[in-house]
Amino acid sequence: MSWPTSTDTELFDIIDAERDRQNRTVQLIASENFTSPAVLRATGSVLTNKYSEGYPGKRYYGGNEVIDQAEDLARDRVKALFGAEYANVQPHSGANANMAVYLGLLQPGDKVLGLRLDQGGHLTHGSPVNASGILYDFVSYGVTPSDERIDFDQVRDLALEHRPKLIVAGATAYPRIIDPEPFRQIADEVGALFMFDAAHIAGLIAGGVHPNPVPVADIVTFTTHKTLRGPRGGCILAKADLGPALDKAVFPGLQGGPLDHVIAAKAVAFREAAQPEFSDYARDVVANAAELAEALAGHGFRLVSGGTDNHLMLVDLRSFDEDLSGKKARLALDRAGVSLNENTVPDDPRPPYITSGLRIGTPAVTTQGMGAREMREIAFQIHRVLTNRDDDKVIDETRAELADMCAKFEPYPN
Repeated sequence: MSWPTSTDTELFDIIDAERDRQNRTVQLIASENFTSPAVLRATGSVLTNKYSEGYPGKRYYGGNEVIDQAEDLARDRVKALFGAEYANVQPHSGANANMAVYLGLLQPGDKVLGLRLDQGGHLTHGSPVNASGILYDFVSYGVTPSDERIDFDQVRDLALEHRPKLIVAGATAYPRIIDPEPFRQIADEVGALFMFDAAHIAGLIAGGVHPNPVPVADIVTFTTHKTLRGPRGGCILAKADLGPALDKAVFPGLQGGPLDHVIAAKAVAFREAAQPEFSDYARDVVANAAELAEALAGHGFRLVSGGTDNHLMLVDLRSFDEDLSGKKARLALDRAGVSLNENTVPDDPRPPYITSGLRIGTPAVTTQGMGAREMREIAFQIHRVLTNRDDDKVIDETRAELADMCAKFEPYPN
């Protein structure tokens, strides 16, 4: 065997630098988390060498008897975790999972209802620049002006007017519980299928702090790397009768060979999420989000919908500082060692690459073991930075103080 003997120091120094960044700065991006060493081990395993187009017992390549066991294990574990009849663990991402549902169950041009992007929806919920909006006729519902929560009267009115083939629930930036029951009732009233995109909240569902949409919806899609704390990837759960169409949509309809090393890592994550301590983690994520939201409000920030009851919050910066855009705030906080993202707020006057808001999440800091004290410190430092964003001395001091805090909670110390 003649493996290369030289070390790629250039690339691995970059990886070391990223590990140091994750260890020494505050990770508040709501769609990120830290995976366990076991998930990392599976993701970096020899399973990356195998090609296995098809499904267990029905492959287009030989030598898949071991791979079949891994994929079957992942499917069995996720069905048990969420109480599902059918699972497909091959989607490379949540976006692919959503597109596979559309491809398998709709025809191009079919009418679909989804949440407005500027009010919390995802690109795959009908953005005109995304394949979902290009191929299908999406009609968007939104939140009420008064309490900034999903307007179910509007959902019903639009469903009755447009008679969609599919209604999509779920969000990428919505800080409240999403009750699947009203969507089910409206879908039944108009004869539509009901899909729940649980990308952000899958781990909260598994941990018992968000209602489980699986018994209610026809299809549930989610990502495995956010609150579920697994590898980057997607998954589809559904009623059993939809399984054949969804399988064909994923492969050969949308993807080629599955990422077997990632599927194995998904199986690890599903097992971890089934442990009793994961429920404690999910509760802590929500508690930390509530603590951080309350502390930010105490510093004068306006929270969209008045707060949060899941893992994230949206901060509307306009009343805090009308000249401060979400992008400016994000860049200042990056310099100070806080990672988060700019985000539109309802009826945002700024474009989506500038925005008037910030999206802040607590899955990663909770994995690290941070609690209420750290949430209050983070809120203080966010206020400090955004108030003094042009003062390099304050930025540098904040970065040093947060690095000292993070050093007590390093996710990957070795």
